Amino acid sequence: MSSDQDHLKETDTEARFEFKKEQKAAFVAEKGLTEETIRVISEDKDEPEWMLERRLRALKQYQKMPMPTDWPGQPDLSEVNVDEIVPYIRPDVEVRGGVDDWRDLPDDIKDTFDKLGIPEAEKNALSGVGAQYESEVVYQNMQERWEEKGVVFMNMDQAVQEHEDIVKEYFMTKCVPPSDNKFAALHGAIWSGGSFVYVPEDVTVEMPVQAYFRMNSEGMGQFEHTLIVAEKGSEVHYIEGCSAPKYSAFNLHSGGVEVFVGEDAHVQYSTVQNWSKNTYNLNTKRAIVEKGGRMEWISGSMGSKATMLYPASILKGRGASDNHITIAFAGEGQNIDTGAKVYHNAPETKSTIESKSISKDGGRTNYRGLVHIANGAKNSSTAVECDALMFDNESTSDTMPYMEINESQVDVAHEATVGKIGDEDIFYLQSRGLDDDDAKQMIVSGFIEPITEELPIEYAVELNRLVELEMEGSLG
Repeated sequence: MSSDQDHLKETDTEARFEFKKEQKAAFVAEKGLTEETIRVISEDKDEPEWMLERRLRALKQYQKMPMPTDWPGQPDLSEVNVDEIVPYIRPDVEVRGGVDDWRDLPDDIKDTFDKLGIPEAEKNALSGVGAQYESEVVYQNMQERWEEKGVVFMNMDQAVQEHEDIVKEYFMTKCVPPSDNKFAALHGAIWSGGSFVYVPEDVTVEMPVQAYFRMNSEGMGQFEHTLIVAEKGSEVHYIEGCSAPKYSAFNLHSGGVEVFVGEDAHVQYSTVQNWSKNTYNLNTKRAIVEKGGRMEWISGSMGSKATMLYPASILKGRGASDNHITIAFAGEGQNIDTGAKVYHNAPETKSTIESKSISKDGGRTNYRGLVHIANGAKNSSTAVECDALMFDNESTSDTMPYMEINESQVDVAHEATVGKIGDEDIFYLQSRGLDDDDAKQMIVSGFIEPITEELPIEYAVELNRLVELEMEGSLG
């Protein structure tokens, strides 16, 4: 490929994420978080009384809890002032809950997602797509063959109305209660949008479903909630994509994810995030895994000013298993604090954690993880591997693994490596005809291969391209 073609490809990919649209909204809440704001939002959504009550309880929980500040090496959150955040923006879409025909979207919103490649991905690689713009889902579609098998894929606001019994049972009660942490409580009070996925017993959804979350407005917060219930013997792969343009004011993303993996079921949750460098990404994600079930977390975190994200799995039933594969990339001014948590609460449970991080231009990455093996969880095993790659002496990378082992009949392994890109590796590749930049990109591509090989080809290509742009300093 010629250098002109390379430049065009870079420009096109960069433009996909950095464009901005003039805000056109049907409803914009006042800044800050008050009981009145929550009541107004709940009324705007026409929610049942029980959901409003849960929001108000979460608000009280949030007001009681201090901001997390005492973790060693954690990102600085002093700029995060919820009183300066617009918590809810309902986009100007004619159909509440989203349309199911792409052509029915308003031109400005449709153009946004066209640029991000969502319609093309739906045609080529997905069973269903949901697209959230600001605080609400604007598009939702599922292939008929899965609907006929009882699979449900819809936005959370719609699920509260149409699948009230299921949502009422699972929503922030068993997996991520508002008392878990301050940002979980914030999320419980002000959540909006997100995905609801229900897979009946013994149904395998053969192609992934995807939700894409776009923050377009300056100074807003996005608080989508994802609830996945996979019944006994079922299987589903859910992909989450995220992006936002860069503004001078900070944005806040504080989503919540709850996954319930039934007996012998299998759920894979993949995330490719490219938040802009003014976004604070403070999510809570957790799964409960029953007997023989399997949970997989695949995560690529490219953007944000600061990220604190530690997907967790509670291995509740005998023989349950969990797999984490994560990559974090931090450039100038970024602090990406990510990791994984696994609780082995039953015998013969198994977990593997593989963490990859890359830092350059003074950026900081940190792996922060917890593995807990309870008394009585005999014959359980865990293996943790943390690898960090640094481009320069100004960048930093740390690993902070915690192991709490309360059972003697277990197998535990941990390995961590930190290093710079070696001059001898660069020299070897240059001797084979590559220039310095291409040599570094090839090394990084090999470094992150364990993640890209777990994604559908369209998303693997996208993740590699995002990493290349980050290395070139072209994004954010």
